[in-house]
Amino acid sequence: MKRRLKRAPSAAYESEPSPVWRRILTVPLVPQAVRQARRDTATALSEHAIPANSAFAGAVLLVVSELVTNAVRHAADRSPTADVTIALGAGQLVIGVADQDPRLPDLSPEAMGEGLRTVADLTAAYTGSLSVERPAHGQGKVVLTRFLIPEDMGPSAGRRAGACAL
Repeated sequence: MKRRLKRAPSAAYESEPSPVWRRILTVPLVPQAVRQARRDTATALSEHAIPANSAFAGAVLLVVSELVTNAVRHAADRSPTADVTIALGAGQLVIGVADQDPRLPDLSPEAMGEGLRTVADLTAAYTGSLSVERPAHGQGKVVLTRFLIPEDMGPSAGRRAGACAL
């Protein structure tokens, strides 16, 4: 008896995963790092069709400022630098700030300071999230924020079908 293989609908073959673009900026953990990280992030956003004067870009830049400021304030004694990662793809924007300080911030609502509370609120406003993880290799931590890029902007504006998670 011959068995017929079921074929997926042709639409399943039409959508391909979105490519992921990343930029990593290593900054010294000094106050000037905040300005440098904001400038590099603003450039990356504009290169990927996210207008610098949009509310979304403003939220992202404030998040970068807060996360780098926290690294300068709380990790500089154990980590001379931090890596700021900007990743875009699949309709998402991910910002990560990694340092060598093993102390993890408490992300419970009652323990967060004003800066992290602002970060959590801004990511939530764009259907995103705030988390902290240990790096895959080495020591320290990575504070991650994820944003859903508004439909009307970004490299995949209007092409959300078939998107995969970052």
